[in-house]
Amino acid sequence: MAAIVPDLTIRPATPADRAALDEQELGLNLFENALVGDRNITPAGGVAAMDKLHQRAEDSQGVVLVGEIGGAVIAHLVLTFERFGPYVREDLRSYALVADLFVREPHRGQGIGRSLIAEAERRAIERGMPRIVLGVVHGNHAAERSYRRQGFRDYVLEMVKDLT
Repeated sequence: MAAIVPDLTIRPATPADRAALDEQELGLNLFENALVGDRNITPAGGVAAMDKLHQRAEDSQGVVLVGEIGGAVIAHLVLTFERFGPYVREDLRSYALVADLFVREPHRGQGIGRSLIAEAERRAIERGMPRIVLGVVHGNHAAERSYRRQGFRDYVLEMVKDLT
């Protein structure tokens, strides 16, 4: 895939990428924990989250993509294929979901996330998906602005209330 960032390679993850992916998922948990305070910020939490994401991608015939520069994995995106329930019109029920996206801090703001999303969109179109959906943790304003610039709009607002 020709990336927006000239020296970036985007490819499906391999088993050799697992340590980097686990580290990145821990990095995402740490980043999001600063915003919402409920993430598992242990190394085991990063591994467990990545296990779940790999399984979700496999179960939906999706893919875990990595962004690589100079042989080093510096970003990832998990793309799954899902279906809404009968409350959504049949022609819009199937959709692609960006279930996870992370770019290592030194590489942010360079178009790597945009490149990963462009590849996810290409794969979703190839699969005949009418929509692509993603979520952003409340308070991650930079990501929200970037997604809006890429054509994403508000769709669902999830809210939480602590009971303990």
